[in-house]
Amino acid sequence: MLTGGLTGGLYKPLTDQEIETIHQKALDVLEQVGIGYEDDLEALDVLARAGCEIDRHTGRIYMPRDIVAETVAKAPREFTLYSRDGKNDLQLGQDRVYAGTGGTTVQILDLDTGKIRGTCLADQYHIAKLVDTLDNIHFYQSAVAPLDIPTARYDPNILFAAMMGTRKHIMFGCNFRQGLVEAFNMAALVVGNDEILRKKPVFSISACAIISPLKFCSQSVANVRQAATLGIPTTITTAPMSGSTAPMTMAGTLLQAHAEELAGLTVHQLTVPGAPVLYGALPARADMKTLVYRGGAIECGTMQAAQHQLSQHIGIPNYASSGLSDSKIPDAQAGWEKAFTTLLAVMGGNNYIHHAAGMLESMNAVALEQYIIDDEIIGASCSLLKGIQVDTEHLAFEAIKDVGPGGHYLMSPHTLKHMRSEYFAGNGISHTGSRSSWEKDGCRDAWQRANERARAVVYADTVPRINQDIEVRIRAQFDVALDIGHATP
Repeated sequence: MLTGGLTGGLYKPLTDQEIETIHQKALDVLEQVGIGYEDDLEALDVLARAGCEIDRHTGRIYMPRDIVAETVAKAPREFTLYSRDGKNDLQLGQDRVYAGTGGTTVQILDLDTGKIRGTCLADQYHIAKLVDTLDNIHFYQSAVAPLDIPTARYDPNILFAAMMGTRKHIMFGCNFRQGLVEAFNMAALVVGNDEILRKKPVFSISACAIISPLKFCSQSVANVRQAATLGIPTTITTAPMSGSTAPMTMAGTLLQAHAEELAGLTVHQLTVPGAPVLYGALPARADMKTLVYRGGAIECGTMQAAQHQLSQHIGIPNYASSGLSDSKIPDAQAGWEKAFTTLLAVMGGNNYIHHAAGMLESMNAVALEQYIIDDEIIGASCSLLKGIQVDTEHLAFEAIKDVGPGGHYLMSPHTLKHMRSEYFAGNGISHTGSRSSWEKDGCRDAWQRANERARAVVYADTVPRINQDIEVRIRAQFDVALDIGHATP
C-alpha cells in the first residue's frame, strides 16, 4: 500500500521569475480591474472596512495589493484534514501529495447494465463504501448529486451517506449555509462533540467562490465565511477555461486564476484570520471547435502543476484536479488521459488532488469500475515519488558478491527481503499473466475485471462506518433519507 503525503515537486513548469511576474500582475488585476459582485454579497462591509474600494455603480471591488498580501499571509502554511480512524490523515502543505475522488455529477454508469443513468443517494454510499477499500485513494470527495431527494436536503444527506461508507476524510460542495450548520452538527455527533470536530475536522467543504471571469458568487462566499466561523477547512475554488472564461493562453489563464484565488482568500481570511483554507485554482481549456470543457487535455496537467507553484509562492496548501477524462466509458482513452494528468499533478507536488478517481465524460459522469482502475493509476503515479534509494542495502553489493557470475537471485535473501517493497505491485486490476491465463479467465478487459470487483464490494453486506447507536440518533434529529436496511429511529 502506498500512503499519501509522498513528496512531489519534481515538475516545475514555471521559473521563479515567472511565478513572481504572475503574482505581481494578479495584484495589478485586483487593484486596477477589480472583482465583480452580486448585489447580495454580504462580505461588502468586511471588504470596505479592510480598505477595499467598493464601486456600487459598476459593481466592482478594487482591492489594494498591500491589503491583499497582508491578509492572505495570515492563512496557515500547513494543516491537517483528519480521517475518523487516523489511518488516512492528510497533512497538507509544501509538496506533500494526496489524491482522491471528486464530482459532484448527475450521471453514473450503472454497475449492472453498463448504461448511463441519473444518480441517487445510494450511489453516494456505494462509491464511498468502495473507496474505503482502495488504498491509493486517500480521501473521499462527494462524487454525485442525489437526484432522488430535494436540493434543500442535499447537504446533511450527502455527508451522512458518505460517512456511512467511509472513515476517510470527506469533502463536499455545500449548497446552503443552514445545510452546512446541519452537517457540522451531524459530524459532531459522529466524532463526539463540537470541540473534537473543531480540533480534528473530519470533513471539509469546497466552494466555487469566484465565477470566472472575476466575479464573486454570493452564495458560495456566504458558505466560505460560515465554514471559517465553524472552523471547517475550506477550499476557495475557481475553474476558468482558456478561450471561454479565461484568456486563450495558459499564462493568461494562470494569471486570472491566481487573481481570483487571491480575492477569495482575502475574503476568507478577513472573516477569521488563520482559518484553514486551500488555494483551489482549477484551470482548464475549452475545445474551440465545440466550446465544451476539455478535462482530459494534457495542458490541464501542466497548468495544475503551475498553480501549485503559485500556491506555494503565497504559502498556502492547494486543491488540484486531475483524471478528468473526456471518454464516456472506462476505455483506453480514459486510461491515457487520466494517467497523463494525474502523473503531472503528482509530480508537480499538488497537495489535494481531487477528481483523480472515478470521473468520466469531462465531469459529467462517474463509474464505480473507474474508481478501481484509477486507484491503480494513482498508486503508480505516486510510486514515482519514491525515487531510487541508493545506500549500502539497496546497492546490493553483498548479494552480487554472494551470487557471483552465472548464478541467479531467485532464492537470494536480498530478493526475499525487497521483493514486496521495491516495486509498485498494483491493486490487482491489471492482468500481468500469460495470454493462456487471460484466455482461461474469459478474455476480460480491465472494465470487466473492475466490474466484478466493484460488485463484490458494493453488494457485500458490510457494517456501516457510523456506529449504530449514533446512526439512530442522527436519523431522529436530521432529515436523512439513505435506506440501506440498518438502523431505524
